[in-house]
Amino acid sequence: MIKYLFMLVISSVVCEDATRPNFLIILTDDQDSTLGGMNPMKNVQRFIGDKGVTFKNAYVTSPICCPSRASFLTGLYVHNHLTVNNSLSGGCYGRMWKNIESRTFATTLHDAGYKTFYAGKYLNEYGVKAAGGPEQIPAGWSEWHGLVGNSVYYNYTISNNGVPTHSTDLYLTDIIRDLSISYIENQTGSEPFLMVVAPPAPHQPFTPAPRHKGVFANVTAHRTPNFNIAAKDKHWLLSMPPVPLGDKMLSELDRVFRSRWEALLSVDELVSDVIEALDTNSLLEHTYIIYTSDNGYHMGQYSQMYDKRQPYESDIKVPLIIKGPGIEENTTSELPVINIDLAPTIISLAGLKPSKLIDGRPIELIGNKTKTERTMLVEYYGEAKDGTVDPECPWSYDKDNLAQCYPEYDCKCQDAKNNTFGCLRHIAKRINMKYCLFADNQSFTEMYDLSADPYELYNIAPRALPALRHWYKLTLARLLACRGSDNCDHPLDEPTVLF
Repeated sequence: MIKYLFMLVISSVVCEDATRPNFLIILTDDQDSTLGGMNPMKNVQRFIGDKGVTFKNAYVTSPICCPSRASFLTGLYVHNHLTVNNSLSGGCYGRMWKNIESRTFATTLHDAGYKTFYAGKYLNEYGVKAAGGPEQIPAGWSEWHGLVGNSVYYNYTISNNGVPTHSTDLYLTDIIRDLSISYIENQTGSEPFLMVVAPPAPHQPFTPAPRHKGVFANVTAHRTPNFNIAAKDKHWLLSMPPVPLGDKMLSELDRVFRSRWEALLSVDELVSDVIEALDTNSLLEHTYIIYTSDNGYHMGQYSQMYDKRQPYESDIKVPLIIKGPGIEENTTSELPVINIDLAPTIISLAGLKPSKLIDGRPIELIGNKTKTERTMLVEYYGEAKDGTVDPECPWSYDKDNLAQCYPEYDCKCQDAKNNTFGCLRHIAKRINMKYCLFADNQSFTEMYDLSADPYELYNIAPRALPALRHWYKLTLARLLACRGSDNCDHPLDEPTVLF
C-alpha cells in the first residue's frame, strides 16, 4: 500500500510538471524599437512575431542597463531595488542587490520545481573582483553561464557554474547560442524549465561576427525629424555644443548604426537555431518565448551622439514580442506595458501567484484585454566624475559633474550628475502623454503630447493647464514612493476630464 501511494504521488508530480509551460526569454542589450532596431531581425519576426503578439507600447523603468535589468529580474521599480546605475557604488551587483536577488522570478520558479538556465550578460558588475568574483552563482539558477562584467564580443570571461572560463577569439553570441542549444538537447520534457539568453548585441563596441561585416554597408543612421537639431526647450545637457553635429560626428553615427544592425544578425541566427532546437526536441509547443531588450538607444537625436540615459522614446521604448500556448498568432497590442510586468507575467503563466511586493502586474496575453489605461514610471539617476572629461575640454573645470564625454568629438558629454529625472509615461484610449521632472536647480520640466508630437519636438510644459501639471507632479511623487502592485498600479485616479 505504501509503495502504491508513493508511486501515485510521483505520477501526479510528473503529470503536473508535464503540463507546466517552459520559458525562453531572449534579452538583448541596448536594442531600440524606434530607430529601426528590429529591422535586421527577420527570424525574430518569422518565428516569434508571426506566431505571437507584438507590443507597440513597451517601456523600461530606466534607460540604462543595470537598473533596467534589475527591474526585469525582480518586477521592482528602481527606487525599490536600489540599483540606480551601472556601478557597484550605485547598487549594480552590490551588497544591497544581493539581499534582493532572492526575490527574482528565477528564484520563484526554481523553488517551485523549475530547472533554470542563464547564459550571457547578467548585471554589469557581476563577477568582477570587487563584487566577489565569478565563483558566485546568483540565487535561482541551476545552470549558470554568466558573463563577467559588461557586454563585449571577444576577450571575455564566462562563469560556467562558478568556474571562470576565459576566451579571446570565440564570438560571444555564438557561444551563448551553443550553450543554449546544448541545454535544450538535454531536456527530457519531464521537468519544466526556464531559460534566459542574454547576448551582448547591439551594445558598444558594436562588433559584428566576421560573417556579417559589411552586410549593411549602404545603411545610414535614420534621419528622423528630431535628428541633429537644436534642443532649445529641453534640459540643459542637450544644448551642450557642438549643435548641430559636424560631418565627422555624422560619419561616426552612420558607422555605429551599421555596426549595431550587423551585430544583431548573430542574435537573429541564435533565435532561429534555439527555436529549431526546441522544435526538434518536441518542446516548442509547450514553451513561452519572450523577446525584449533592457533599454533603447539614441543616435543623433537632438544633436546627441550615441548613447541612452535620456527620457525620450528612443531610449525608454523597447521591443517586446511574446508567443506561446494560448496566445493569438500574428497580432499587435496597444496595451501599455513596462519591464517590471515581465516577472509577474512569467510567474503567473507558470501557475504561481506573484507576490504583492512586486510593483508590476501580469500582462494580459489571453482573452479580453481590460487594462488599457496606465501611468508608468521611468527613473534615471545621473552619474558624474567617470574620468572621461579631457583636461583640454572647455568645461574641464566642471569635470566632477560630467560623465560619458567624447574628447574625440569636441568633448560632447552624454551624462551629468543633475541629469537625474523621474518621468511618467501616461497612455490611455485618448491619452498619449509624457511628463518629466529633472532634479536640477531649475526643477526643469518637460511634457509631450505624443499623439500630436511623436518625435518630442515641442515641450508643452510651459503652456499646459496648471491643473494638469499639478496632477502629473503629484502622481510622479506618489509613484516615486510606491511599493507593491496595488500601490504602484493605482497611484491616483486618471485625469481624463482634463484632456
